Amino acid sequence: MKQFIALTKKEFFESHATYRVYILLAVFAIFGLMGPMMALLMPVIFEMMAADMAAMGMTLEIPEPTAQDAWTQFFSTFAQMGTLALGIIFSGVMANDLNRGTLVNLLTMGLKRHTVILAKFFTATVLWTAAFLLAVGTAYMYTAFYFEMDTIAHVLLVFGAPWLFGVFMLALLIFGGTLFGNFYGALAVCFGVFFALIAVNILPAANRFNPASLAGGTLSIIMGAGEAADFIPAMFVCAGVIVLLIIVSILAFNHKKL
Repeated sequence: MKQFIALTKKEFFESHATYRVYILLAVFAIFGLMGPMMALLMPVIFEMMAADMAAMGMTLEIPEPTAQDAWTQFFSTFAQMGTLALGIIFSGVMANDLNRGTLVNLLTMGLKRHTVILAKFFTATVLWTAAFLLAVGTAYMYTAFYFEMDTIAHVLLVFGAPWLFGVFMLALLIFGGTLFGNFYGALAVCFGVFFALIAVNILPAANRFNPASLAGGTLSIIMGAGEAADFIPAMFVCAGVIVLLIIVSILAFNHKKL
């Protein structure tokens, strides 16, 4: 436990020294702001389109923006730009130490290899949780301020699902970084699996169990088109794969020459 705490402190300090934590928080705060702001800007965009269409003798009805529009923009941003940003920001979570050889001295002094994986995963998860809560809090605050917003049903599942998918991405980055020892390998594994899951998601039978459905799929609950039970199997699969990835990362790191 002392090794774990000491290494966790090192990881948090490095996140501060390399500005990773500040970049992460800033990026996801912007993502949280983009949802309601884009919903407010859509009527302006439609008005510009309506003016052009009116010149051609066509009319375009401009709907009033709603809280659902803001949440649609938020979940869409997370499912696309959010996953991309998360992958890039944490791509070096394992590669940095492996490239610089900073773990060699620590391991020769008795640091357990599994502690390295667990401490890095724990630190990354804490940072991701803080960034995600900031994004959700920002989106909720501005959405409630600008729009009339109903109570969100199953709020823990609605927002817990994309958070869990983010943890899944972190586990993939750690696994890829451990396996290949560089940024490119980590990103290749992470986004390779991500796009493969997106492709599989086309199959209706697989959608219920596919972790990719957690990235933005729970928006359907807010829209009243989905049920909480629809996402439970995918959450269990996602959690199980996260545990498996961490175990495999530990096994791979135990046999890796530094």
